[in-house]
Amino acid sequence: MTPSSSTPLRKDTGPKRRAADVAYDAIEAMVSTLQLQPGSPVVEAEIAESTGLGRTPVREALLRMVSIGLIVQQPRRGLQVSNIDLADHLDVIQTRRVLERLIASCAARRATAPQRQAIVRCAEEMVRAAERGELDGYMLADHGLDQIVHLACQNQSAVKSVAPLIVQCRRFWYAYQHEGDVTEGARAHMHLAQGIASGDEAHAVAGANQLMDYLEQFARRIIDR
Repeated sequence: MTPSSSTPLRKDTGPKRRAADVAYDAIEAMVSTLQLQPGSPVVEAEIAESTGLGRTPVREALLRMVSIGLIVQQPRRGLQVSNIDLADHLDVIQTRRVLERLIASCAARRATAPQRQAIVRCAEEMVRAAERGELDGYMLADHGLDQIVHLACQNQSAVKSVAPLIVQCRRFWYAYQHEGDVTEGARAHMHLAQGIASGDEAHAVAGANQLMDYLEQFARRIIDR
């Protein structure tokens, strides 16, 4: 299961978006799928050329990524992709757990009927991709699930807080994918999706906990090996 550098993590099907937001999504995908390796330099002109976007939106997007720690400013070295800190990653998961529980609860309470159906469909796509061993398809469906759940929860404060943590977890997964079990991950996502779709907040929170347990166990296998 080797990630394809040509597979995007975004599907831009909505209204026209700001160029800086498009640039942010493109750079985030490069970071999370390891097209931009941890510790590697980030050259604004090269990013602008590879994405076909202007220098101004790319610069704005890079500044946003610096503010959340995905890219760091090194004295006399310019911008670099942040390294993956194994010990810090457990803190990332711990913090994400709190937010995911809140988001799941809100989504179970507030999601529309079409959103509930779409959430389950995304989880089903993850299960099918996992069975086929298609990591790119799995991660694309995972991102689609995040998008719908975040829209359904109607809690933008929680969504903005959890977004960079999700990218960190996605990048960690790509870095150590050979240690993971996507089938188990798909089952955890399905439990979460079914909980939200049912409208049962306790079920949804249990699903969020199961997913975070899975990510924590995965991280501990890497750290303890």
